[in-house]
Amino acid sequence: MARARLNSGNAAEAELPKAKINQQSLQNVSKLLTYLKPYRLKFAGALFFLILSSLTGLAFPKLLGGIIDAAKGDINGGILPANLNSIGLIAFAILFIQAIVSFFRVTWFVQIAENSIADIRRDTYFKLITLPMNFFSNRRVGELNSRISADLSQIQDTLTTTFAEMLRQIILMIGGTIMMAIVSGKLALILLLILPIIVPIAVFFGRFIRTLSKEAQDQLAESNTIVEETLQGIASVKAFVNEAFEAGRYDKSIRRVANIAIKGAKFRGLFASFVVFCLFGVVVGVIWYGAHLVSLKQLKVGELTEFVMFAILVSASLGSLPEQYANIQKAVGASERVIEILNENCEVVSIRETENEVKQKIEGNLEFKNVRFHYPSRPEIEVLKDVSFLANAGQKVAIVGPSGSGKSTMAALILQFYHPQSGELFFDGKAASSFSLTDIRNQVAVVPQDVMLFGGTIRENIAYGKLKATEEEILQAAQRANAHNFISTFPEGYDTVVGERGVKLSGGQRQRIAIARALLKNPTILILDEATSSLDSESERLVQEALEVLMKNRTSIIIAHRLSTIREADKIIVLEKGTIIESGSHDDLLKNETGLYRYLSGLQFEI
Repeated sequence: MARARLNSGNAAEAELPKAKINQQSLQNVSKLLTYLKPYRLKFAGALFFLILSSLTGLAFPKLLGGIIDAAKGDINGGILPANLNSIGLIAFAILFIQAIVSFFRVTWFVQIAENSIADIRRDTYFKLITLPMNFFSNRRVGELNSRISADLSQIQDTLTTTFAEMLRQIILMIGGTIMMAIVSGKLALILLLILPIIVPIAVFFGRFIRTLSKEAQDQLAESNTIVEETLQGIASVKAFVNEAFEAGRYDKSIRRVANIAIKGAKFRGLFASFVVFCLFGVVVGVIWYGAHLVSLKQLKVGELTEFVMFAILVSASLGSLPEQYANIQKAVGASERVIEILNENCEVVSIRETENEVKQKIEGNLEFKNVRFHYPSRPEIEVLKDVSFLANAGQKVAIVGPSGSGKSTMAALILQFYHPQSGELFFDGKAASSFSLTDIRNQVAVVPQDVMLFGGTIRENIAYGKLKATEEEILQAAQRANAHNFISTFPEGYDTVVGERGVKLSGGQRQRIAIARALLKNPTILILDEATSSLDSESERLVQEALEVLMKNRTSIIIAHRLSTIREADKIIVLEKGTIIESGSHDDLLKNETGLYRYLSGLQFEI
């Protein structure tokens, strides 16, 4: 369970996959890079400024050396003037140019990255919400949220910082190496022989320390999970008097975090010692040998300063490249996960709100004909077996049966969340496949047992049934749903914020808001999925009154456990293990003494 929650905070970033950079991964990246096309001119400009900024950066060691030599009167020819003031003015002019260039380089790269990532986020989110229900049944919400948050954030960081910084460091490394060779071939040769030995050791140390850091993050996430679970189930903890047990469990977890962190500190200490002795030792050795060349008049003091500055640039660039490359690998891995979503086949629905209008009207006749269905993730379990029934327009058809008999699955098929493996659904005698998904779902409404409200206001939640509803239409829908009275008692009325998933409202209040939402939608076919099963008697009465208003003059499919709510249904269908075993009115079904409906009724009423 702890591992499942590593999708938040630093642990999420630590868990991002590092992909091998090969032809397939580059193809995935190239698909995302197409989002840069609208900004390609600005991108070319940003690249130009990046190269210019890097080249001007290479000029400063040369200028610094020139200033020192000019101060000693040691400049004899070359590209720099012999005058100290002239060199200083050139340095400030280049510094001014670099400041302007750096501004455009940074801001343009960020603008390009932010806009292109916003486009990718928009398309990924739209793709997600238009994917079929089966896609969501096989994945956790946290995982999908990680794709839009952690994965795209990694790609965003790479586009805004890593890519530009890596290119800049490569230019500085190559340019610095060339300049070192120009200044002193002997010193450059010594440095280039030593650095390839030292840098891999430094990289190895860095990777090992990062592994320990990731291990500590994982363990910390695990300890945070203990806190989260304990606080969420605090009533159970107290009821079982397990406070000491939970405290001990948490203590063990954070001690493991501390031990890993201490181990990491020891290796960081060794790494620091290595850097101080080896890397700085190389610099000291180069300066020592360079000073010897200066004493032999084979090198000027300014040239030695230039060389040391270039050596520091090259060393810093070389040392940062593994980290930049690791970030590139993470971005490639993240892009593969995002591309997986973008390559999924989505449902064909309206792309724009303005297109979300009914083009093919449904009168309300609904038929299941020889429908067989199993969930794609569980092909071995057939949920519906050769189900056939007809609901005429305006009829109330109730579906009853034990848990797991397939009642809610039938509702999902009506809404076209899934499609039967054989058989067909018909609306007004026409196959469901001949209607667009938008047309079907616009004319079917569902009031579920567990109502999901969005975290906005009551007004916004009611208006979700009709986004362009007027204030008068919202008010009227609330009145007809028996919701207006309780809404009016709130200080902020219809502007009351319902909280996440509607937690600030009772079950009956949430149900009545859901009914108001359905009334505003004005569907042709209504599905009531055990809409009153979890309510107290008074709330059930108010909700039932609202449901009677909602069901008037429309086809109603009522899924119910409480048989008292379906006595007046025109037709009752009894399901058992995915098969219709009885069908008829309440009175007709009670006459069958061996029938399942009579048995279920006997459990709830006195016959």
